Amino acid sequence: MKKMLLCIALPTILAGVLFGCSQRREWNHEQRKAMRESLRDYRRMVYLDDLNDAEFVLFADDVATTLENSYPVYTTFISMPGASDTVDMVVVTTIVDELNADARNMRHIYPYPYLVAEGVLPAGLGLEQQHAFYKCFAGKVNSTFSSMSQFFNAILADTTDRSQIRRLEADCANDLFEWTVTEVDVIEVD
Repeated sequence: MKKMLLCIALPTILAGVLFGCSQRREWNHEQRKAMRESLRDYRRMVYLDDLNDAEFVLFADDVATTLENSYPVYTTFISMPGASDTVDMVVVTTIVDELNADARNMRHIYPYPYLVAEGVLPAGLGLEQQHAFYKCFAGKVNSTFSSMSQFFNAILADTTDRSQIRRLEADCANDLFEWTVTEVDVIEVD
């Protein structure tokens, strides 16, 4: 019985080694380039549309490397059913990982022009002042929310000017620029 199992196992292992060695275990330059080109379609996503070109190249390289490490044979990956769903999942996971790594990346979720339009920040702030705001905002977010899921739930619930996120933004604006956000109740009389 042991000899029979050994006779079956040995050819199986040998076939696996030969099959594994026969396929390329890394993507070539053209395949990596094709993947990066396909990732340009994701540039319209909320987090990614605010990245400059150099930041987006780094992001696309990170996604392509993750995909290559998970699926070393490019042709197999591309022909796999659900390959686009896998790319979507890796893109979203990479965004979440970047937010977890540095909350100052929230500038991509709450871009400066949006905060000016919403009346949270004054127009004309320099890059250093914007950086100080995002650093303060990230610190307040990290101390307020114990997990990324709590933070994302707060973003989803952010439908009013009196939301928790808006209060954190206003606190930082007031602390840094003495820019106070005042709430005015408007009463319409017919």
